Amino acid sequence: MHTQTWSVQITIAEDDDVTQAHAVLSSRDGLTIHRDGEAHRNPHDAVVPEIGEELAVSRALYALADRLMEDAETDVENLSHPA
Repeated sequence: MHTQTWSVQITIAEDDDVTQAHAVLSSRDGLTIHRDGEAHRNPHDAVVPEIGEELAVSRALYALADRLMEDAETDVENLSHPA
């Protein structure tokens, strides 16, 4: 059995009505993917930082997952139809 640990580090920055999240996926074998997510609060809405954080982080993680899926699909295609 082969076990690996991949890590995701997320940095969140808030500036007025904008929350930004930067996610970095790192694998043991050197794979590193950076993706960002952002949330905008309507100035008329209540100030609830947790909501902006959740939205921004989820968008960054979704972008990471989307990138991983694209990479996997490309790898499968390359194995199925070698050049």
